[in-house]
Amino acid sequence: MTGHDDTETRRTDSKTTGHRTVSRRRVLAATGLAGAGSLAGCFGWFSDSGGGKDSAVKLANFRGSGPLVADRPEPGGTSIEDLPDLEGELTFYLGGGESGLYLELINLLTDIYGDFTTEHTRASSSQLSNRITEEVDAGAREADVFLAVDAGSLGNVSNNGAAVPLSSEVTDEVPSELRSDGWVGFAGRARAVPYNSNELSESDVPDTVQAFPDTGAFQNSIGWAPTYGAFQSFVTAMRLIQGEDTTRQWLNDMQAAGVETFPNEFRVSNEVANGALTGGFANHYYALRVRNQRQNAPIELAFTSGDAGALINVSGAQIIKGVNDEELAQNFIRHLLSAEAQEFFATKTFAYPTIAGVDPVGGLPSIDELNPPNVDLGDLAETGPTLDLLDETGVL
Repeated sequence: MTGHDDTETRRTDSKTTGHRTVSRRRVLAATGLAGAGSLAGCFGWFSDSGGGKDSAVKLANFRGSGPLVADRPEPGGTSIEDLPDLEGELTFYLGGGESGLYLELINLLTDIYGDFTTEHTRASSSQLSNRITEEVDAGAREADVFLAVDAGSLGNVSNNGAAVPLSSEVTDEVPSELRSDGWVGFAGRARAVPYNSNELSESDVPDTVQAFPDTGAFQNSIGWAPTYGAFQSFVTAMRLIQGEDTTRQWLNDMQAAGVETFPNEFRVSNEVANGALTGGFANHYYALRVRNQRQNAPIELAFTSGDAGALINVSGAQIIKGVNDEELAQNFIRHLLSAEAQEFFATKTFAYPTIAGVDPVGGLPSIDELNPPNVDLGDLAETGPTLDLLDETGVL
């Protein structure tokens, strides 16, 4: 799997630049991984002649492959076939390491709609977020739609009055905690604890991240990737929920416990699977990517409950103030939340779908079965104090 959605480090100041709970464990092995054949061939889910589309909408074109994807049911939700055609031109700012995948999906839509044309610029989410606010302030908007890897960057745009409110027709299918008036999440990611199942059982993994420094199983055998935007959002959430002093103490305690630093969370998850670490802190999908490549790898996932370690963040979309064709932009975002696009994000990046009717891969609990903290995702834009704290404690 290529494309890591949170490799960027947000190092510049943001000015300048009620769930039902179930078991927090899901055993990846118990997901029917036998039969690792890819989903070859077209599903014939839709006809070639509906809705005035220039080419057929085929589920197989949107769906990924591999053992975690085999034998999936057809997704629910609203099909692209039932949405108005995309006609006209949109210019996109695509932010983050997953922007190549965003572009792949956009290209699938331009293949379907011959009268839909696009232009795009790719950069880090934080850079583009700050660029948008500066352009709108100067009356020099250069893009219509912003797709970003994290809600904090979207929140920065909204908080600066540079986003157009989204219609309820766009947002109503997405849970309220994964959207705001100015942006909507189209792919979710949960903070999780990948652990080596040859070394640990589920009872060895604490229910809260605050307990990890004192848990013997993880002494000198746990990893993190503090340059990752996702890790910094996690620390930001901890700071917002529990305060700066508690967060500082946790960072210091983890270092005293011998946490090992890695350049990215995919590496952390691979080291867990290799047995070099007993556990780590990472977004949920990295363990799934390991298992999709190495079917029998001894890596499982645990989820903490109600704290920053259980944060659910999103990749999301918003319309930039001054957009040339607002109706087209709103319709495009509806396409991001279609059954096919949600299947794309679920099976190509192993992200959480944000609409009902499309299952996550790998036997994961659904979003409404997890217990994330009560934090406004838009507030994750407040990374300046977090980065100062990471510097102060020597984490960065």
